[in-house]
Amino acid sequence: MAKDACLSSQKLGCEVALRALQFDNRFVRELPGDPDVTLRRRQVLHACWSAVTPTPVRAPRVVAVSRDVADMVGFTPSDTDAAWFADVFGGNALLDGMSPYAACYGGHQFGHWAGQLGDGRAITLGEVVNARGARLELQLKGAGPTPYSRTADGRAVLRSSIREFLCSEAMHHLGVPTTRALSLVATGDDVVRDMLYNGNPRAEPGAIVCRVAPSFIRFGNFEILAARGDVALLEQLIDFTIARDFPQIMGDAQTRRAQWFADVCTRTAHMVVQWMRVGFVHGVMNTDNMSILGLTIDFGPYGWLDDFDPTWTPNTTDASHRRYRFGQQPAVAYWNLGRLADAVLPAFSDESAIEAGLALFRSVYAAEYDSMNRAKFGLVGRHDDDDALLRDGFALLYDASLDYTRFFRALGDLPDALPDDATATSLVGDIFYDDAKREQQDTALRSWLTRWHARVSVHQHDDVHARRARMHAVNPRDVLRNYLAQLAIDAAEVGDPSLVHTLLEVMRRPYDEQPEHVQFAARRPEWARSKVGCSMLSCSS
Repeated sequence: MAKDACLSSQKLGCEVALRALQFDNRFVRELPGDPDVTLRRRQVLHACWSAVTPTPVRAPRVVAVSRDVADMVGFTPSDTDAAWFADVFGGNALLDGMSPYAACYGGHQFGHWAGQLGDGRAITLGEVVNARGARLELQLKGAGPTPYSRTADGRAVLRSSIREFLCSEAMHHLGVPTTRALSLVATGDDVVRDMLYNGNPRAEPGAIVCRVAPSFIRFGNFEILAARGDVALLEQLIDFTIARDFPQIMGDAQTRRAQWFADVCTRTAHMVVQWMRVGFVHGVMNTDNMSILGLTIDFGPYGWLDDFDPTWTPNTTDASHRRYRFGQQPAVAYWNLGRLADAVLPAFSDESAIEAGLALFRSVYAAEYDSMNRAKFGLVGRHDDDDALLRDGFALLYDASLDYTRFFRALGDLPDALPDDATATSLVGDIFYDDAKREQQDTALRSWLTRWHARVSVHQHDDVHARRARMHAVNPRDVLRNYLAQLAIDAAEVGDPSLVHTLLEVMRRPYDEQPEHVQFAARRPEWARSKVGCSMLSCSS
């Protein structure tokens, strides 16, 4: 690691531990860059990236660090506590070996081609190869303007940065493919944002998140080249992506490309199945927010199901059409893969490989979704009535306004024998959001629970304790509900980041009981039903 770092054009002397932190920046080394090194907003042609240095901030201060990610990258606790760490990951310094850039890409937004987009407020610092040989791209979000910022300032606010930091780590520990987060740094500068786009801008505290992933290449990186007819660079980017990020794929060029597209389709299917398992709604599934590695990327107006509603989306921008609603996510993922297919088709000798990849998404998703739901309901083996049992279970979740997460957790906790005189409420606990529906649906829910219990008891291959453990392994106790994140934001904005730290720790063990933190597993309180940040969110950051 460097002994000196550089701050913009001047040197910043900082005592950095002399250890091996190996940078191997293949993206900028092997792919063509933009010859213009200014921040002038422009269309970037015949290039995959533009060299950009983070814009310094007034007073960088570390708010939180994921110790898991720090260890994965190669940082020790003494590193993350050092002053230079805040400087580097607040955008005020660069370590030797870093080669910062912003990537060029396009995308379909809400179903319409948007042209060039690019990293408007994200700057990749470099690619680290850690001690285990894994490649990890370090990217700052909110580090200042780039040539792709259009009319924006390239910054991010504390509220959205807390949400991204916590959700990145929560998703990982839930077992969902995702980008990670190393650090959350407050900048000491205010950023003006109109949170709900309703003509009420205000100054908010700024922050920067360091995101970490093997690759931040998106569907849109390929789309922009195809839209411009730059087939030679498109093929170069495809072959680079395969060589760097899919090294297990072998064979001639056409064989590798076919296997690569099939792999992308499979990974995307797996990712969306996991979203559906934990009740996650991405909120803005534009093609520029789709990772080529099948990772959850760009945590903006996301949300978690409280009461089960397949038509719900947390994104205020999408409130009218609900394109990105919970139940629509598989179809949107398939549509997005279709746009990727259109983009990469010029690099294929025929369409059969593309068609096979898209068909693979459908078959993989259908099989994994079925398997996932059977696991959530605790079903072992197969029974003729299983489909009806699951269908009726989801219908009751909706009709009775039941909490999605707590329902499945409660289901796993049911005893060996259901008391004959027990009400549904006494069996499943506090999982209702509507008192009237609790009364109206009690008989129907009690009847369904009796059917479910008979099914799992008759075909049980192990005892109730094994069933409970198996169901709890796929049904989390804790998810990062929007109201929890908002409580952490409210406290952090007045100088108290302790709830950020607590939630980070709670979300590291989302399947454990954690009796010392039982309050975080509660259903959404009534006050949060319509509170900004707890129900609907915008893309504002």
